[in-house]
Amino acid sequence: MSFVSGYIAIIGPPNVGKSTLLNRILRRKVAIVSPRPQTTRNRIIGIYNQDDSQMVFMDTPGIHRTKTALHKSMVASAFAAFQEVDIILVMIQAGAENDPEISPILQNLKGIKKPCLLLINKIDKVSKETILPVIADYGKRHPFDAIIPISALKGDGVDLLIDRLKSGLRPGPQFFPADMHTDQSESFLISEVIREKIYYHMKQELPYSAAVTVEKIDEIPNKDLLAISARLHVESDSQKGIFIGQGGRMIKAIGRSARLELEKMFGVRIYIDLTVRVEKNWSKDSRALRRLGY
Repeated sequence: MSFVSGYIAIIGPPNVGKSTLLNRILRRKVAIVSPRPQTTRNRIIGIYNQDDSQMVFMDTPGIHRTKTALHKSMVASAFAAFQEVDIILVMIQAGAENDPEISPILQNLKGIKKPCLLLINKIDKVSKETILPVIADYGKRHPFDAIIPISALKGDGVDLLIDRLKSGLRPGPQFFPADMHTDQSESFLISEVIREKIYYHMKQELPYSAAVTVEKIDEIPNKDLLAISARLHVESDSQKGIFIGQGGRMIKAIGRSARLELEKMFGVRIYIDLTVRVEKNWSKDSRALRRLGY
C-alpha cells in the first residue's frame, strides 16, 4: 500500500474542544486547554504518525466576533487555514449547536472544494436522542462529507474519525520525521504552559490581558535541571499588582503549576523565574502583537 499524508485543519467556535481533540489524537499534550473560551491564540501543529500515513493537524483559534487587534489576528489565522490544508474538520458542541458563531464558518466554507467533515463534540454530556436531529439539521445546512459524533475528552468516535480521515488522504510524502509530534519550539511550548496556568489561577477577564514570552532557557546537565526565565506581559499597572499578588503569592502559584506540568513534559527538574512587565494595551497594538509572537 502507498503512503498517504496530508494537512487537516480543526476549526470551530471557541471552547468546543479543538485542542482537547488534538491532544487526544496524539496521546500527548501539544495544545493547552482550559475551561475558558479563546484560550488558543496561535495555530498549533500536531503530527500523527502511523506506518502507512502521516496526518498533520492544525489546531486553530476559535472563530468569533472580533474586537481587538489580537482577536482579529486569531480569527484571520483560523480562516487562512481553509486554503492551506487538504481536509477541514468543523467542530461544534453538542447542546450548543445553535451557536451564532457557526453561521459565519459555514458561509466561509461555501466554494471551498475540499473534503469537509463535521464533528459534534461533547456527546458524553447529552442524551443520544438529541444527536440525530443535529445531524439532520447540519446535513441540510452544508454538504459535509461526513458527520461524526465524538467525545474528544473520553475518546468516543476518535478512532472512527482517524479511519475516515485516512481514507480521504492521497498518496504523499512524509512531511515530518516519524518521531516528531509538533513543530512548535521548546520556548513556545513553555510559554503556552505558563499561559495555561494563568487561565486556571486568574479570575474573570484577566488571563486575556496577559501574554508570555520566554527570555532564556539554560540546560544544566550535571544537575538534570532546566532553568527558565519568562516574562508575563500585562496591559496596566493595576493588572501587574494582581498578577504578582500579595507577597508574590499569585505569581508563585502560577510558576509552581507551570513547573509541575513542564517537569512531566520534559522529564527533568524545572526552575522557573517569572517576572511581570507592563506593556500598555498590547492586545490592541499591531506592533506589540508582532513583538509578542501573534
